[in-house]
Order: sequence, then C-alpha cells, then structure tokens
Amino acid sequence: MSVKDVTVVNMEPGPAAQAFVAGQNDAAMTYEPFLSAVRDKPEAGKIIATTLDYPMVMDTFGCTPAFISGNEAAVKALVKSYFDALEMIKAEKDKAFGIMGADVKQTAEQFGRSAAYLRWADAAGNKQFFSGEWQAFSAKAADLLLEIGLIKAKPPLESLVDTRFVTASGS
Repeated sequence: MSVKDVTVVNMEPGPAAQAFVAGQNDAAMTYEPFLSAVRDKPEAGKIIATTLDYPMVMDTFGCTPAFISGNEAAVKALVKSYFDALEMIKAEKDKAFGIMGADVKQTAEQFGRSAAYLRWADAAGNKQFFSGEWQAFSAKAADLLLEIGLIKAKPPLESLVDTRFVTASGS
C-alpha cells in the first residue's frame, strides 16, 4: 500500500474523530480533546502518534509576513502570552484548564484528562525544535504532501517560518 491508495478528505478535527469512531473512514488526523473520543473507544481503532510519542506532532500559531513586519510588538506579545499560559498551567492548572476547556466546550476536569496526553513546548523546547528538528520534519512532510498531490511544489523550507520570536534569547 502506498499513499496513492489513500483518499484524503479534509474535515474539521471534531468531525474527523467522530467519523473515525463511527467507522466511516479508515483513518483520521485530529488532536485533543477530540483524540480522546478515539481513546475512549479502542475497538474503533488505534492511535498511532501523539505529541507524547513524536515531538514533531504539534499545534502552531503564526502570523503573515506583512503582519509581522508591521506589528513586531504584537507578535512578541503573542509569543509571550503562549509562554505565560504555560506558566499559568503550572501555577493554576484548574483555572487554566477551565479557560481552555471552555473553548472546546469541556469542563476543566474533562480538559485536564485530555491534557494528560499533551506536551506543550516551553521556550527551551521551542528553541531546540526550531534550531534544527523542524527542518527534517518539514522536509519529510513536504515530500508526502507533494506525493499525494496536496502541493504542486516543495516550498523553500529555509524561508517558510520566521523563528526569531521563539529562538531569540530571553524568550
């Protein structure tokens, strides 16, 4: 079997997990808290990879180059707010999980159960990741996306991301 034997259908993460659990597709890509629906029904299938298994499985946030060039202070504040959120999780876990859970219509307790399967990268982890690990991962991902026809050409990986806000000292 190769990737040419796979039919890719784009779905939102919640419906993708629901369809998988319902047996409507052979595979799905989703994330917490929706991944827990799969975990709660092991007869539906096996979870192959999470951030606990592979640090390349990640969520990201980003800004357009135009926004960055015109709003560097806002971008720095966005990055700082992420790291502040990580500190809040350490200091006030229930409060943090309540805030995050509300966004995905879960209680703090429900979100906390899902969060046990998450790994959030702190400043040091981001520096390490963007100092080399992401290049190898991105190259492999680009090869796969090219092979299955989701992209027509491999993007210039060296200019694909602006990491200066997470790799600068003091972040």
